Amino acid sequence: MPERRAAFMSLPTRRIRLSARETFHIEILGQDPDPALSRVSVRVEDLAAAEERALRLFARARAPQRGGEPAEAVRVMDGAGREVFFRSRFDEGA
Repeated sequence: MPERRAAFMSLPTRRIRLSARETFHIEILGQDPDPALSRVSVRVEDLAAAEERALRLFARARAPQRGGEPAEAVRVMDGAGREVFFRSRFDEGA
């Protein structure tokens, strides 16, 4: 039995490479008192990737063929709940 345990312990181990990913929360905002029309949580590499995803979602929410209330703004919050990015419909051309 001891030689069996020794053979098992000598097996090569695989290293698992984990990428550093962060969780961001994207909110599409409307005009109502509770302005959040939709919320999405994403796990991405960095804030730039979260901003890109937020802008794509915002463009889709402002599409003319979409039914319902038009989106007024989008914001990105980090995992701690701090707002790290905001864009309104008035900032689109900037």
